[in-house]
Amino acid sequence: MHRIYLSDLHLEDAGAPAFLRFAECLDVEADRVDEIYILGDLVEMWIGDDDDSANAAALIEALQGASRRCRTYLMHGNRDFLFGDTFAAQAGVDLISDPHRTDDGVLLSHGDALCTDDHEYQQMRTLLRSAEWQADILGKSLAERKAFGQALRAQSKESSANKAANIMDVNPDATAALMQGSESRTLVHGHTHRPGIHRNGNGQRIVTGAWEICGWLCRQREDAFQLECFSLARRYGT
Repeated sequence: MHRIYLSDLHLEDAGAPAFLRFAECLDVEADRVDEIYILGDLVEMWIGDDDDSANAAALIEALQGASRRCRTYLMHGNRDFLFGDTFAAQAGVDLISDPHRTDDGVLLSHGDALCTDDHEYQQMRTLLRSAEWQADILGKSLAERKAFGQALRAQSKESSANKAANIMDVNPDATAALMQGSESRTLVHGHTHRPGIHRNGNGQRIVTGAWEICGWLCRQREDAFQLECFSLARRYGT
């Protein structure tokens, strides 16, 4: 089995380096790997599957190109929890739940649900993931949702700036409980923007990096995992 795992790209502008490298990465890796997993926060904000922007069209086009050649999976993050079945069908991707366990026992999560020390965030997460709240927001006009998305981003940045760094990391006990409950020895997640491979008595926890200074992915070949970083300033694979 050959897979790659990505998260926290926070894509916005289809002409930006991160967006271009993402499209190139999909194009190259779709011919190399068996499966591609995107573990949340693919975009900075998704306001609904009726998004008619050029960025949304470019995103669908990039995912379509990959999904025609290999299975491509998408998990919701804290920025793009409104990705729905319409978008998935257009892009050719399979939406997966959080957490998700692969056939060979790799446990996948966006990671935000494991940040249990951040009680304020967990309360907000519960609200935003509820069916009632999502039905209400999706019933509003596209313009209203765009304004709401901008306000939510601003609120998130202000809130994060005033929190201790350890509060926004995963809780060790919550992580251990998740891995033990799923009987998995490998967990791959994102969200914290702290890439690394951590090993302990429960197995290994692999954290994918955010596409900020460089691009990141985790590559799995059979039972071997490695983190890879690459420049966002030049074409992927060169």
